[in-house]
Amino acid sequence: MWVLLLVPFIGLLWVPFYNFEVPELFGFPFFYWYQFAWVPICSILIWLVHRSQTPDETP
Repeated sequence: MWVLLLVPFIGLLWVPFYNFEVPELFGFPFFYWYQFAWVPICSILIWLVHRSQTPDETP
């Protein structure tokens, strides 16, 4: 499940994929709102990975 943490890394690492001005959202160029959109996406992915982990059992 931890492989999900690679998704934002790949999505934000490849800059030519989102290095555009159009389409705009609320006046923000695509370059900016694409990166801002990853903030809640990363939070959700981290939460999912955290919830899938089993707690360590201490003796």
